[in-house]
Amino acid sequence: MQTLRTPEERFADLPGYPFAPNYVDVSDQDGGTLRVHYLDEGPADAAPILCMHGEPSWSYLYRKMIPLLVAAGHRVIAPDLVGFGKSDKPTEKSDYTYARHVAWMQEAIVDHLDLYNVTFFGQDWGGLIGLRLVASQPDRFDRVIVGNTGLPTGEGRPSDAFMAWQKFSQTTPVFDIGVLLNMATVTELSPGEIAAYDAPFPNDSYKEGARIFPSLVPTQPDDPAGEANKAAWEVFRRWNKPFITCFSDSDPVTAGGDAPFLKLVPGAQGQPHVTVANAHHFFQEDASPQLTQIIIDAIAANP
Repeated sequence: MQTLRTPEERFADLPGYPFAPNYVDVSDQDGGTLRVHYLDEGPADAAPILCMHGEPSWSYLYRKMIPLLVAAGHRVIAPDLVGFGKSDKPTEKSDYTYARHVAWMQEAIVDHLDLYNVTFFGQDWGGLIGLRLVASQPDRFDRVIVGNTGLPTGEGRPSDAFMAWQKFSQTTPVFDIGVLLNMATVTELSPGEIAAYDAPFPNDSYKEGARIFPSLVPTQPDDPAGEANKAAWEVFRRWNKPFITCFSDSDPVTAGGDAPFLKLVPGAQGQPHVTVANAHHFFQEDASPQLTQIIIDAIAANP
């Protein structure tokens, strides 16, 4: 497996991102290794909050939430998925599979840091991957909070907005990450913030992971990830620990995605589910104080 590593100078002086980097090597399933980057902020002895980003963003997405969570006494861990941020980037689309992403995060974050009593927060692909981590080792996790995400099995029809995004990602000759992030927020990003989202990708050769991700979402019953996601759903059908949804009101891609969780997860009953107002797909940009408070309140109400 051939990989690229974004030069460190690309990440110099990013607005609102003063965090110290942490790195761990994981198996690339071909006998080599990949370097995974993660943030680990706050008191080391506090129960961790695992915040996982989706596509095509990176841990920069959580820069506004991390200081607020740390100020409330929490430890926050925010990894960069392989292919994103400061993590290594395999150069071929075929190097990326749903199963590999789950395995990489399992080894790099959950196992390497030996996490327990975790509060999981996931959005977009952060939810698709993170919920698989929760289902594979549920004893490590105390509560789950998700928004603008899902756990698709390939059954049922995806939204028209998602299918349009999937087609666009595979056909457009121009794939400007920062511009795409800005288009999926209500809050206008500054030029510096747009550049920060572009920083991991010096040129198109670094974007194969970002390009292929929409095609890895199970949309057909015979999808190779379908059975594993069905097995994860069986865990969540018995999940009695707190499970809270906070989907935004202005995201056409994941609109209605909270319904399966509310219907099927026992731990979702009686929880303070939230519709995040005036927020698009990347609601960490649009509503970071509200999302932070949702996490803080969930932990306080469900010790």
